[in-house]
This record gives sequence, C-alpha cells and structure tokens, in this order.
Amino acid sequence: MKITQKIGLSLAVAMAFASTMLSAQDNTAAPSKPKTMQEILEASKADDWRQLDPNNTLYMELASGRVIIELAPTFAPEHSKNIVALAREKYFDGLSINRSQDNFVVQWGDPEEDEKKRRSFRLAKQHLPAEFTRKSDGLAFTTLPDVDGWAQHVGFVEGMPAAKNAVTNQAWLTHCYGMVGAGRGGEADSSNGSELYVVIGQSPRQLDKNITTVGRVIQGMELLSILPRGTGPLGFYEKAEQRTPIKSIRLMSEIPQEERTAIEIMRTDTDSFTQLIEARRNRSDDWYLAKAGHIDICNVPIPTRPIKK
Repeated sequence: MKITQKIGLSLAVAMAFASTMLSAQDNTAAPSKPKTMQEILEASKADDWRQLDPNNTLYMELASGRVIIELAPTFAPEHSKNIVALAREKYFDGLSINRSQDNFVVQWGDPEEDEKKRRSFRLAKQHLPAEFTRKSDGLAFTTLPDVDGWAQHVGFVEGMPAAKNAVTNQAWLTHCYGMVGAGRGGEADSSNGSELYVVIGQSPRQLDKNITTVGRVIQGMELLSILPRGTGPLGFYEKAEQRTPIKSIRLMSEIPQEERTAIEIMRTDTDSFTQLIEARRNRSDDWYLAKAGHIDICNVPIPTRPIKK
C-alpha cells in the first residue's frame, strides 16, 4: 500500500473516531444542577418527618406567644425526667426570664437569690448527677462530612446536634443556637433543671461537656432572642420590672389536642436530610458565586412544617 493511501486511511479512521466521540458527547445529558433546600423539602416523603413526643415536649407560654422545647432524654435522662416533674407541678408558672446576655444566652427560673426563699419542689428532685456526656456506642449518629474544631466527629442524633469521640466512647450535645441547658454552680452536679437557659448568640462550644444540655427550642426562638439585654453583670436584669413573666410551662401531653401547635420536624436519619446537609454545604442558589464545601454543625437547619390535615 502506498504511503499516501495509508495517510488517507488513517485520516478517515481518525475522523470516524472523532465523529463517534462527538456523537457520544451529544447524547450525554448535562449534569443536573444540585437541588436547593426548598426543592429537597418539596420532594420529601411523609416518613421523612416526625411528630413531637407529647411527653417530652414543653410549651412555655409568654405574653408574646408560645415557645416549644423538645427535651433530649437520650442524652440527659435524669434532667429530662426532673424537668417533666417540674412542669407537672407547675413549678415555673409565675416565675420569670431573669437574664438576657448579648450574643450568649437567655435564662429563666426563680429570680430569688436567697436560697431559703426560693420556690420549693413537690415532685422534682433537688439533686441530680451531672449528665455532660454519655456513651457513644449504640447511638444512631448521622455524621457530618466536615471536620470540627471541638470534636472528633459531629452530626445529629434524634434531631439534636451532637458530637462524639470514638476513642473515649463519649457523645454529647453541642451548644448551638437554640439549644437549652441546665444552669449550674461551681460543682458539676449542681444543676437540677430548675434554672434553664437557651443559646441566643454565636455557638459557645466551649460549654460542651461542661454543662448538662437538655434539649432544643423547636419554635419560638424569636420570642427569646429579641428580649432586651440585661444591664447587670452577665446580662441579668437589675430590676424586677425588666424581667419577662412566665405565664406557664406545660407538657404538651397536658394540653388539649385542639390547643396544641400542629407541627412536625424533619428526621435527621433520612436520605432527604443528608441531601439537605449537602445543599447547605454547597449552596446552589444563583446568588452564591463560590461553593463553601464546608458547613459547621451549628449552621445545619432542622426544618419544621405545619402538620398536613
């Protein structure tokens, strides 16, 4: 075969190969745009959502509205039981929000400083063990893919932001915005659930493993975060008239069905929630020009929605 014929044949084969590749590329669908959080919520299934346990959900009634708190008995069983007992005995009724420290916490309970004059317990216990951590084995843990500066692993357990260390077999709740803790004194076991606070500022993760964290505000954070800041040390109110009265704190199970707030929460152990995490790590909204590729445990939202009737 002449050289010119070989060149012509090689050229023809190359052109045919190029044509085949272009045809294959034409038939390949363009990569789909990642879903937004809203799209994930709209595509979610009924079993991606859960309802609150009425026996572990508190309704705090203020003049401005209702604050809903979900307790975390998986992490703080003794404190959760004691807070339930306090609610049943109407301990908090008529007490007040006594502290609002900017970028930190709002705290409520008995404002009386004299221990002898403070409201007594009827059903609840005065002394509880510290419940800063628990064993990590046996927990259904949805792990966040990103590193955390405070823990070996972070993620979610039963709708609560949490952290764990597989080496020490410890797990604990993280101090994110909206998390509720039990105030204590100098001793580790000096909390009993009668003094509670909620995080209203940038996540004070230095409190992790130093205080018993008892749950999370599910709805009504805006009623707490906008309260006037206290002018005393640590944001405590200096005058009684500055405090916000608590009308009542009741268990959801004690509220008539027709008076309950009909909401449900996205489960944190589903594929939909995993997709939501990725959507928040790399925002696909047109406004975002750069992908973060990272998210902090305290920046992952846990959606709620009205229960469909």
